[in-house]
Amino acid sequence: MQSLIDTAIKAALAGGKEILTVYSSEIAVEMKEDRSPLTLADKNAHLAIMVFLEDTGIPILSEEGKEIPYSERSTWKRFWMVDPLDGTKEFIKRNGEFTVNIALIEDGIPIAGIIYVPVRKELYVGQQGVAAFKVEGIEPEAQGMTWERMQKEGKKLPVSQSERPFMVVGSRSHMSPETEEFIAGLKKEHGEVDIVSMGSSLKICLVAEGVADVYPRFAPTMEWDTAAGHGIALGAGCEVIDYSTKAVMRYNKENLLNNWFIVQR
Repeated sequence: MQSLIDTAIKAALAGGKEILTVYSSEIAVEMKEDRSPLTLADKNAHLAIMVFLEDTGIPILSEEGKEIPYSERSTWKRFWMVDPLDGTKEFIKRNGEFTVNIALIEDGIPIAGIIYVPVRKELYVGQQGVAAFKVEGIEPEAQGMTWERMQKEGKKLPVSQSERPFMVVGSRSHMSPETEEFIAGLKKEHGEVDIVSMGSSLKICLVAEGVADVYPRFAPTMEWDTAAGHGIALGAGCEVIDYSTKAVMRYNKENLLNNWFIVQR
C-alpha cells in the first residue's frame, strides 16, 4: 500500500508540473461537450499522471479518459480515480485554488487520497483508517517525497485550531436555498456560524484540516471531483455522507454523478 501511495504522490507532482507550465503561459481554452472549459493543462497533466499509474497495473478512471463502459469498470475491485485538474475555472481565473486529485478506490470506498495544490505547493495525503498529513513548500520537481516522509515531516490532520466559531464551507458568490436552510439549522444548534470559501477539492481539505467543521454540498459534482478529498477526509477521521442514502458516499456507480453529500468531523 505504501508503494502505491508513493507512486501516486509522484504522479500528482508530475501532473502539477505540467499544469504550472501552462499556467505561466497564455492559456489555450477549448470547450468540452458540456461547455465547461478544458485547457491544455488538463490534457498534459493527465498524460503525465498516466505514466506513473499505468505501471501499477491497476485500472484507471480519469476525467480526461472516462469513456469506459460500466460493464467493464463494474468488475473492478480496486482502481485509481483521477482528476488531473480539479478547478479549471479557478485555473482560468488564476486564483491558485485548483488541484491534482488522485484516489485509490477499493470496493467503492476511497482507501487513499492524494491532492496536490501546484501554486500553493501544498500536498495532502490520507489513508483510510491510518492518518492524513499535509506538507507545505513542495515543488513539483521535488524528489523523494513519500508517504513515510510525510508522516515524519508533515502536519497531521486535523491541525489543532484556536478557539473559533462553528465553521461551514460555502460558496463565495451564491448559495442554494437548501444550503441556506441547512446553515440556518446549524445556527440554531451552534449559535454563531461563520462561512469559509475555497475552490475545487480544497473544500473537503478544509474540513479534514480542521479549519472548518462541515461542508454541505447540495449541488452537482462528479465522482472524480470528490474521491481524493474523501480519502484524505477518512484518514483525518472525518465522514463523507451521501445525503440521499445517509450512508458513506460510494464510487464507481453506473452514473458517475454524485448525490448531494455532507463532509463532517
